[in-house]
Amino acid sequence: MKISDIQSLEGFACLQGEYTDTQVQDGYTSDLLSDVMAHAEEDSVLITIQAHKNTVAVSSLVGVVAIIVCSNRPATDDMLEAAREEGIAVFQTDGNQFQTSSLIAQHLASCPAR
Repeated sequence: MKISDIQSLEGFACLQGEYTDTQVQDGYTSDLLSDVMAHAEEDSVLITIQAHKNTVAVSSLVGVVAIIVCSNRPATDDMLEAAREEGIAVFQTDGNQFQTSSLIAQHLASCPAR
């Protein structure tokens, strides 16, 4: 699955679309940023409700390529600016973290490049 495939999912809106359209290799769901630092994999998508600049900083540190903000949480302007500077895509969905994680897992499992 590529980052751009996330945008085509029903109910997903792209909030920050200046990114390299790379393969997503995995997903990680957490709201605890220290947990993300310790366990998220490079080239993964982070599924969270944390919609602020620090989420981008941690994502950049571990090599997360996209962030999905769940439950229609509003992303701050400084989060989107930081994501633009780091080349990290940011998406928003009204789905909760369980629903979103399940959907991303299904798409990752069906992707032949995985």
